Amino acid sequence: MKPLNIGMIGYGFMGKAHTNAYSQANHFFDCQYQPVLKALCARNKDKAQQFADTWGYESIETDWRELLKRDDIDAVDICVPNNLHKEIAIAAAKAGKMILCEKPLAMDTAEGEEMCKAVEDAGVANMVWYNYRRVPAVTLAKKLIDEGRLGQIFHYRANFLQDWTINADVPQGGAATWRLDAEAAGSGVTGDLLAHCIDTALWLNGGITDVSAVTETFVKERTHAETGEKQPVKIDDACSFLCHFENGSLGLFESTRYARGHKALYTLEVNGEHASLRWDLHDLHRLEYFDHADDSVVRGWRSIHVSDGDQPYMGNWWVPGLQIGYEHSFIHQVADFLKSLEGGEPARPNFRDALETQKVCDAVLASAAERSWKNV
Repeated sequence: MKPLNIGMIGYGFMGKAHTNAYSQANHFFDCQYQPVLKALCARNKDKAQQFADTWGYESIETDWRELLKRDDIDAVDICVPNNLHKEIAIAAAKAGKMILCEKPLAMDTAEGEEMCKAVEDAGVANMVWYNYRRVPAVTLAKKLIDEGRLGQIFHYRANFLQDWTINADVPQGGAATWRLDAEAAGSGVTGDLLAHCIDTALWLNGGITDVSAVTETFVKERTHAETGEKQPVKIDDACSFLCHFENGSLGLFESTRYARGHKALYTLEVNGEHASLRWDLHDLHRLEYFDHADDSVVRGWRSIHVSDGDQPYMGNWWVPGLQIGYEHSFIHQVADFLKSLEGGEPARPNFRDALETQKVCDAVLASAAERSWKNV
């Protein structure tokens, strides 16, 4: 196998998920390339070393610019707050590094355009971590839709509900709560949660043409974690939007961090002329499916347990009936990236794909601000 030396920038929740995926991919997938955990980069030297020791990185850096200078780094994983994506990605492209970037791609479409141009001018492999595409049940949904089993699509609906910011004492900013700080995150649930829903929707159902959105910020001021000062909250706590898809179907999306009782409820449903399907992250190994062609006496929703060898990705795992979990979606994404290097086909979603999601997010925020329909 050919080594693929990884330089990871950041070590938070996603840093763990990505590192686990690099460590596991070759155990279960036959790939010519094998990730090597070459360097972990973070500003705090002690914490970086602790993470490197725990997860098996060979070395550390405390300045991402020094990481990019290293000849022994093939691919850079950008796993830091959104406001840092652009600068690192453009510099990495100029340094000739492959890039795997956390979602959303950028703070806005303009930044995303610059990032796309940089990777395309440099000709470097690139990918964005929209991992829910790689949940086997969601991948199976894609297969069924592409085969025409649902017929003409009429409706697409999705939601992503959490409740972790209801308490007004939760701070904004800092390492733990940067997602509540517009300076670091750009937006709230739109870029954090709805971006996942939008990416999956574009992949399953095609492009979105226009949107009509509403947003709300329920807690108007929060203490900043680093300064201790009360500051206005500029991110969206909740967002709902309607849209039209290019195929003529209607879309309905909702996301909030104020849905008491929900920690990470992500659901989607697609209604077509002949059949419908739905998926729930809380039961992620199952795809529910309704086929109107079934005989009327047995017609109804069926629950497909996605664990058999002829279903997406599952032939690489255990025996039928034994499901897998959230972390496996990242392993699948790494495996697909490694396979893309063998065949020369771009890994998806790449920067250009993720830019389409960014455009929808920007249109959603503009629509909410101006209280009008916005074209994407």
